[in-house]
Amino acid sequence: MIGLGKWSVCVDTMFFSGETFFTIKDNNGEYGWELDVPGVDVPEIEIHDIKEDGNTLTATANVDLLPGKDIDITATFEENTFEGLIKIPFIGKIKLKDGKKSFSFVFQYQKSES
Repeated sequence: MIGLGKWSVCVDTMFFSGETFFTIKDNNGEYGWELDVPGVDVPEIEIHDIKEDGNTLTATANVDLLPGKDIDITATFEENTFEGLIKIPFIGKIKLKDGKKSFSFVFQYQKSES
């Protein structure tokens, strides 16, 4: 499986401009994913027809807001970066450029006793 992990990318559309986050997971050999757009109530999105070709994932998505219309998704992953394209009916193409793998850090603070 390719592209596993949490990713961030800045997008600029007529409806939203800013950083978005998504996570690609391994659900027992099948791709699973979550989308987080800060400040936006993201509708439920169904992802299907996921295909791998080298380091590129392609998929089709559907949302209730666009009944009967397919959203085409392509993302090409390198080690810690990715680029891609989303084609949404009636909206157009959204370029995903300079995407980066997000890393979580846990800091422990311990007060020294003097």
